Amino acid sequence: MTLRLDRRTLARTALGAIACGVLALAGAPARAADVKEVRLDWATYNPVSLVLKEKGYLEEALKPQGIKVRWTQSLGSNKALEFLNGGAIDFGSSAGAAALLARINGNPIKAVYAYSRPEWTALVTRKETGIAKVADLKGKRIAVTRGTDPHIFLIRALQGAGLTEKDAKLVLLQHADGRTALDRGDVDAWAGLDPMMAAAEIENDDVLFFRDPAANTWGVLDVREDFAKANPDLVRAVIAAYEEARAYALKNPEALKAALVAATKLPDPVIARQIERTDLSQPAIGPTQAEAIRAAGIALQQAGVIPADTNVQAAVDGLIDPQFNPAPAR
Repeated sequence: MTLRLDRRTLARTALGAIACGVLALAGAPARAADVKEVRLDWATYNPVSLVLKEKGYLEEALKPQGIKVRWTQSLGSNKALEFLNGGAIDFGSSAGAAALLARINGNPIKAVYAYSRPEWTALVTRKETGIAKVADLKGKRIAVTRGTDPHIFLIRALQGAGLTEKDAKLVLLQHADGRTALDRGDVDAWAGLDPMMAAAEIENDDVLFFRDPAANTWGVLDVREDFAKANPDLVRAVIAAYEEARAYALKNPEALKAALVAATKLPDPVIARQIERTDLSQPAIGPTQAEAIRAAGIALQQAGVIPADTNVQAAVDGLIDPQFNPAPAR
Protein backbone atom coordinates (compact mmCIF):
# COMPACT_ATOMS: atom_id res chain seq x y z
CA MET A 1 0.00 0.00 0.00
CA THR A 2 1.19 3.52 -0.63
CA LEU A 3 0.99 4.79 2.95
CA ARG A 4 0.95 8.52 2.36
CA LEU A 5 0.24 10.70 5.39
CA ASP A 6 -2.16 13.02 3.62
CA ARG A 7 -3.24 15.20 6.59
CA ARG A 8 -6.91 14.28 6.37
CA THR A 9 -7.52 13.31 9.96
CA LEU A 10 -10.99 14.47 10.87
CA ALA A 11 -11.57 15.91 14.31
CA ARG A 12 -14.02 14.01 16.45
CA THR A 13 -16.01 17.22 16.88
CA ALA A 14 -16.46 17.55 13.14
CA LEU A 15 -17.62 13.96 12.87
CA GLY A 16 -20.09 14.49 15.67
CA ALA A 17 -21.35 17.68 14.06
CA ILE A 18 -22.12 15.83 10.84
CA ALA A 19 -23.98 13.14 12.73
CA CYS A 20 -25.92 15.73 14.75
CA GLY A 21 -26.77 17.54 11.55
CA VAL A 22 -28.80 14.48 10.61
CA LEU A 23 -31.60 15.73 12.84
CA ALA A 24 -31.52 19.29 11.56
CA LEU A 25 -33.45 18.52 8.37
CA ALA A 26 -36.87 18.60 9.97
CA GLY A 27 -38.64 18.72 6.64
CA ALA A 28 -36.65 15.96 4.96
CA PRO A 29 -38.33 12.64 4.16
CA ALA A 30 -37.40 9.61 6.26
CA ARG A 31 -35.41 11.69 8.76
CA ALA A 32 -32.49 10.09 10.57
CA ALA A 33 -34.68 10.17 13.68
CA ASP A 34 -36.68 7.45 11.94
CA VAL A 35 -33.57 5.34 11.33
CA LYS A 36 -32.79 3.08 14.26
CA GLU A 37 -29.84 1.23 12.74
CA VAL A 38 -27.23 1.78 10.03
CA ARG A 39 -25.99 -1.46 8.45
CA LEU A 40 -22.54 -1.74 6.91
CA ASP A 41 -20.31 -4.51 5.68
CA TRP A 42 -16.71 -5.21 6.53
CA ALA A 43 -14.35 -7.08 4.24
CA THR A 44 -10.74 -8.15 4.27
CA TYR A 45 -10.37 -6.60 0.79
CA ASN A 46 -11.44 -3.27 2.35
CA PRO A 47 -8.82 -2.65 5.06
CA VAL A 48 -10.34 0.66 6.12
CA SER A 49 -13.57 -1.11 7.06
CA LEU A 50 -11.66 -3.20 9.59
CA VAL A 51 -10.24 -0.10 11.28
CA LEU A 52 -13.65 1.58 11.24
CA LYS A 53 -15.28 -1.43 12.86
CA GLU A 54 -12.52 -1.87 15.42
CA LYS A 55 -12.26 1.79 16.48
CA GLY A 56 -16.01 2.39 16.72
CA TYR A 57 -15.91 5.86 15.16
CA LEU A 58 -19.33 5.54 13.58
CA GLU A 59 -20.92 4.08 16.71
CA GLU A 60 -19.56 7.04 18.68
CA ALA A 61 -20.87 9.57 16.16
CA LEU A 62 -24.37 8.12 15.98
CA LYS A 63 -24.83 7.26 19.65
CA PRO A 64 -26.29 10.67 20.60
CA GLN A 65 -29.10 10.08 18.09
CA GLY A 66 -29.80 6.60 19.40
CA ILE A 67 -28.79 5.05 16.06
CA LYS A 68 -27.06 1.70 16.30
CA VAL A 69 -24.54 0.22 13.86
CA ARG A 70 -24.69 -3.36 12.60
CA TRP A 71 -21.82 -5.07 10.76
CA THR A 72 -21.96 -7.90 8.22
CA GLN A 73 -18.97 -9.57 6.59
CA SER A 74 -18.78 -9.60 2.79
CA LEU A 75 -16.64 -12.36 1.30
CA GLY A 76 -16.49 -10.68 -2.12
CA SER A 77 -18.00 -7.88 -4.18
CA ASN A 78 -20.69 -10.27 -5.32
CA LYS A 79 -21.84 -10.86 -1.74
CA ALA A 80 -21.76 -7.17 -0.82
CA LEU A 81 -23.84 -6.35 -3.89
CA GLU A 82 -26.28 -9.18 -3.15
CA PHE A 83 -26.71 -7.84 0.39
CA LEU A 84 -27.36 -4.34 -0.95
CA ASN A 85 -29.84 -5.55 -3.55
CA GLY A 86 -31.70 -7.58 -0.94
CA GLY A 87 -31.82 -4.72 1.54
CA ALA A 88 -29.73 -6.57 4.13
CA ILE A 89 -27.19 -3.73 4.37
CA ASP A 90 -27.20 -0.03 3.59
CA PHE A 91 -23.49 0.33 2.68
CA GLY A 92 -21.31 -2.28 0.99
CA SER A 93 -17.73 -2.69 -0.25
CA SER A 94 -17.15 -3.63 -3.87
CA ALA A 95 -14.92 -3.14 -6.85
CA GLY A 96 -15.98 -0.33 -9.14
CA ALA A 97 -16.53 -2.53 -12.19
CA ALA A 98 -18.54 -5.03 -10.14
CA ALA A 99 -20.75 -2.18 -8.96
CA LEU A 100 -21.25 -1.10 -12.57
CA LEU A 101 -22.34 -4.58 -13.61
CA ALA A 102 -24.72 -4.73 -10.67
CA ARG A 103 -26.29 -1.39 -11.55
CA ILE A 104 -26.68 -2.37 -15.21
CA ASN A 105 -28.43 -5.51 -13.98
CA GLY A 106 -30.91 -3.49 -11.94
CA ASN A 107 -29.26 -3.13 -8.53
CA PRO A 108 -30.12 0.47 -7.48
CA ILE A 109 -26.85 1.55 -5.89
CA LYS A 110 -24.61 4.60 -5.86
CA ALA A 111 -20.82 4.58 -5.42
CA VAL A 112 -20.08 7.38 -2.95
CA TYR A 113 -16.50 6.86 -1.70
CA ALA A 114 -13.22 5.29 -2.82
CA TYR A 115 -11.85 3.27 0.08
CA SER A 116 -8.78 2.09 -1.85
CA ARG A 117 -6.92 2.02 -5.12
CA PRO A 118 -5.62 -1.55 -5.04
CA GLU A 119 -3.81 -4.01 -7.17
CA TRP A 120 -5.82 -6.73 -5.52
CA THR A 121 -6.27 -9.17 -8.36
CA ALA A 122 -4.02 -11.07 -10.79
CA LEU A 123 -4.07 -14.44 -12.51
CA VAL A 124 -2.38 -17.10 -10.38
CA THR A 125 -1.08 -20.61 -11.03
CA ARG A 126 1.14 -23.20 -9.38
CA LYS A 127 4.79 -23.31 -10.41
CA GLU A 128 4.52 -26.72 -12.04
CA THR A 129 1.53 -26.11 -14.36
CA GLY A 130 3.58 -24.66 -17.21
CA ILE A 131 1.16 -21.74 -17.51
CA ALA A 132 3.19 -18.61 -18.23
CA LYS A 133 0.82 -16.36 -20.18
CA VAL A 134 -2.88 -15.81 -20.66
CA ALA A 135 -2.95 -17.72 -23.95
CA ASP A 136 -1.90 -20.83 -22.01
CA LEU A 137 -5.29 -20.84 -20.28
CA LYS A 138 -7.03 -22.25 -23.35
CA GLY A 139 -8.77 -25.46 -22.29
CA LYS A 140 -7.72 -25.00 -18.65
CA ARG A 141 -9.80 -24.99 -15.47
CA ILE A 142 -9.87 -21.57 -13.79
CA ALA A 143 -11.34 -20.82 -10.37
CA VAL A 144 -13.18 -17.49 -10.24
CA THR A 145 -15.87 -15.68 -8.26
CA ARG A 146 -18.49 -14.44 -10.70
CA GLY A 147 -19.43 -10.77 -10.53
CA THR A 148 -16.23 -9.59 -8.84
CA ASP A 149 -13.18 -7.63 -9.98
CA PRO A 150 -11.13 -10.84 -10.38
CA HIS A 151 -13.82 -12.20 -12.71
CA ILE A 152 -13.86 -8.98 -14.72
CA PHE A 153 -10.05 -8.95 -14.74
CA LEU A 154 -10.04 -12.51 -16.09
CA ILE A 155 -12.51 -11.67 -18.86
CA ARG A 156 -10.42 -8.69 -19.95
CA ALA A 157 -7.20 -10.73 -19.83
CA LEU A 158 -8.71 -13.48 -21.97
CA GLN A 159 -10.04 -10.90 -24.39
CA GLY A 160 -6.56 -9.41 -24.71
CA ALA A 161 -5.22 -12.84 -25.65
CA GLY A 162 -7.94 -13.41 -28.26
CA LEU A 163 -9.87 -15.78 -26.01
CA THR A 164 -13.26 -15.80 -24.29
CA GLU A 165 -14.68 -17.52 -21.21
CA LYS A 166 -15.82 -20.33 -23.52
CA ASP A 167 -12.21 -21.17 -24.35
CA ALA A 168 -11.59 -22.22 -20.74
CA LYS A 169 -13.53 -24.03 -18.04
CA LEU A 170 -14.59 -21.59 -15.33
CA VAL A 171 -15.07 -23.15 -11.90
CA LEU A 172 -17.28 -20.82 -9.85
CA LEU A 173 -16.07 -20.57 -6.25
CA GLN A 174 -15.78 -17.89 -3.60
CA HIS A 175 -12.32 -16.36 -3.40
CA ALA A 176 -10.93 -18.40 -0.50
CA ASP A 177 -12.26 -21.62 -2.01
CA GLY A 178 -10.61 -20.72 -5.32
CA ARG A 179 -7.25 -20.56 -3.62
CA THR A 180 -7.90 -23.93 -1.96
CA ALA A 181 -8.88 -25.46 -5.31
CA LEU A 182 -5.63 -24.20 -6.84
CA ASP A 183 -3.58 -25.61 -3.97
CA ARG A 184 -5.27 -29.00 -4.30
CA GLY A 185 -4.75 -29.16 -8.04
CA ASP A 186 -8.49 -29.10 -8.72
CA VAL A 187 -7.95 -26.14 -11.07
CA ASP A 188 -5.03 -24.99 -13.18
CA ALA A 189 -5.33 -21.29 -12.43
CA TRP A 190 -7.20 -18.87 -10.23
CA ALA A 191 -8.37 -15.29 -10.64
CA GLY A 192 -6.98 -14.27 -7.27
CA LEU A 193 -7.91 -11.67 -4.69
CA ASP A 194 -5.88 -10.30 -1.81
CA PRO A 195 -5.21 -11.19 0.93
CA MET A 196 -5.72 -14.81 -0.20
CA MET A 197 -3.61 -14.13 -3.29
CA ALA A 198 -0.75 -12.79 -1.18
CA ALA A 199 -0.97 -15.91 0.97
CA ALA A 200 -0.76 -18.12 -2.13
CA GLU A 201 2.38 -16.26 -3.22
CA ILE A 202 4.16 -16.40 0.11
CA GLU A 203 2.99 -19.67 1.58
CA ASN A 204 2.86 -21.81 -1.57
CA ASP A 205 5.20 -20.01 -3.98
CA ASP A 206 2.30 -19.69 -6.41
CA VAL A 207 2.99 -17.53 -9.43
CA LEU A 208 1.17 -14.34 -10.44
CA PHE A 209 1.67 -14.97 -14.14
CA PHE A 210 -0.46 -12.10 -15.39
CA ARG A 211 -0.66 -8.70 -13.71
CA ASP A 212 -2.13 -5.39 -14.86
CA PRO A 213 -2.58 -2.83 -12.07
CA ALA A 214 -4.52 -0.48 -14.35
CA ALA A 215 -7.19 -3.15 -14.93
CA ASN A 216 -7.91 -3.41 -11.20
CA THR A 217 -10.89 -1.09 -10.72
CA TRP A 218 -11.10 0.94 -7.55
CA GLY A 219 -12.50 -0.24 -4.24
CA VAL A 220 -15.71 1.75 -3.77
CA LEU A 221 -18.25 2.10 -1.01
CA ASP A 222 -21.75 1.62 -2.38
CA VAL A 223 -25.00 2.74 -0.78
CA ARG A 224 -28.57 1.83 -1.58
CA GLU A 225 -29.96 4.65 -3.69
CA ASP A 226 -33.18 4.96 -1.71
CA PHE A 227 -31.24 5.14 1.57
CA ALA A 228 -28.97 7.90 0.26
CA LYS A 229 -31.91 9.91 -1.06
CA ALA A 230 -33.81 9.71 2.22
CA ASN A 231 -30.80 10.10 4.53
CA PRO A 232 -28.07 12.22 2.93
CA ASP A 233 -26.68 13.36 6.28
CA LEU A 234 -26.32 9.78 7.44
CA VAL A 235 -24.33 9.06 4.28
CA ARG A 236 -22.10 12.02 5.17
CA ALA A 237 -21.71 10.72 8.71
CA VAL A 238 -20.64 7.30 7.43
CA ILE A 239 -18.10 8.83 5.05
CA ALA A 240 -16.79 11.12 7.79
CA ALA A 241 -16.26 8.06 9.99
CA TYR A 242 -14.55 6.29 7.09
CA GLU A 243 -12.27 9.29 6.71
CA GLU A 244 -11.32 9.14 10.38
CA ALA A 245 -10.55 5.44 10.03
CA ARG A 246 -8.59 6.00 6.81
CA ALA A 247 -6.51 8.76 8.41
CA TYR A 248 -5.81 6.50 11.38
CA ALA A 249 -4.76 3.66 9.07
CA LEU A 250 -2.36 5.91 7.18
CA LYS A 251 -0.76 7.23 10.35
CA ASN A 252 -0.67 3.83 12.06
CA PRO A 253 0.33 1.22 9.46
CA GLU A 254 1.23 -1.33 12.11
CA ALA A 255 -2.25 -1.04 13.61
CA LEU A 256 -3.73 -1.50 10.15
CA LYS A 257 -1.63 -4.61 9.64
CA ALA A 258 -2.66 -5.94 13.06
CA ALA A 259 -6.34 -5.45 12.22
CA LEU A 260 -5.92 -7.40 8.97
CA VAL A 261 -3.95 -10.16 10.68
CA ALA A 262 -6.67 -10.49 13.33
CA ALA A 263 -9.46 -10.59 10.73
CA THR A 264 -7.79 -12.98 8.29
CA LYS A 265 -5.68 -15.14 10.65
CA LEU A 266 -2.92 -14.78 8.06
CA PRO A 267 0.73 -14.16 9.01
CA ASP A 268 2.34 -10.73 9.01
CA PRO A 269 4.34 -11.21 5.76
CA VAL A 270 1.16 -12.03 3.83
CA ILE A 271 -0.66 -8.97 5.11
CA ALA A 272 2.41 -6.81 4.45
CA ARG A 273 2.28 -7.95 0.81
CA GLN A 274 -1.40 -6.98 0.57
CA ILE A 275 -0.76 -3.60 2.16
CA GLU A 276 2.15 -2.71 -0.10
CA ARG A 277 -0.08 -2.91 -3.18
CA THR A 278 -3.06 -1.04 -1.69
CA ASP A 279 -3.20 2.76 -1.91
CA LEU A 280 -5.49 4.48 0.59
CA SER A 281 -4.61 8.05 -0.34
CA GLN A 282 -7.39 9.00 -2.78
CA PRO A 283 -10.85 8.77 -1.18
CA ALA A 284 -12.81 11.25 -3.31
CA ILE A 285 -14.86 9.60 -6.02
CA GLY A 286 -15.22 11.20 -9.43
CA PRO A 287 -13.77 11.28 -12.95
CA THR A 288 -10.72 9.12 -12.20
CA GLN A 289 -12.77 6.21 -10.90
CA ALA A 290 -15.44 6.78 -13.54
CA GLU A 291 -12.91 6.42 -16.35
CA ALA A 292 -11.43 3.20 -14.90
CA ILE A 293 -14.91 1.74 -14.48
CA ARG A 294 -16.03 2.89 -17.94
CA ALA A 295 -12.98 1.25 -19.55
CA ALA A 296 -13.83 -2.01 -17.81
CA GLY A 297 -17.45 -1.70 -18.90
CA ILE A 298 -16.52 -1.15 -22.54
CA ALA A 299 -14.21 -4.17 -22.47
CA LEU A 300 -16.98 -6.30 -20.96
CA GLN A 301 -19.41 -5.06 -23.60
CA GLN A 302 -16.96 -5.99 -26.34
CA ALA A 303 -16.62 -9.41 -24.75
CA GLY A 304 -20.41 -9.89 -24.79
CA VAL A 305 -20.83 -9.82 -21.00
CA ILE A 306 -22.76 -6.54 -21.13
CA PRO A 307 -25.51 -6.30 -23.79
CA ALA A 308 -24.44 -4.48 -26.93
CA ASP A 309 -27.23 -1.89 -26.62
CA THR A 310 -26.20 -0.84 -23.09
CA ASN A 311 -25.16 2.79 -22.72
CA VAL A 312 -22.10 2.15 -20.58
CA GLN A 313 -21.27 5.83 -20.10
CA ALA A 314 -24.79 6.55 -18.86
CA ALA A 315 -24.59 3.61 -16.47
CA VAL A 316 -21.30 4.92 -15.09
CA ASP A 317 -22.78 8.40 -14.71
CA GLY A 318 -25.69 6.89 -12.82
CA LEU A 319 -23.39 4.94 -10.52
CA ILE A 320 -20.84 7.58 -9.49
CA ASP A 321 -22.18 10.10 -6.96
CA PRO A 322 -19.56 12.65 -5.83
CA GLN A 323 -21.91 14.84 -3.78
CA PHE A 324 -20.77 13.19 -0.53
CA ASN A 325 -17.03 13.53 -1.14
CA PRO A 326 -14.92 14.50 1.87
CA ALA A 327 -13.46 17.98 1.83
CA PRO A 328 -9.99 18.15 0.24
CA ALA A 329 -6.98 18.49 2.49
CA ARG A 330 -5.82 22.02 3.18
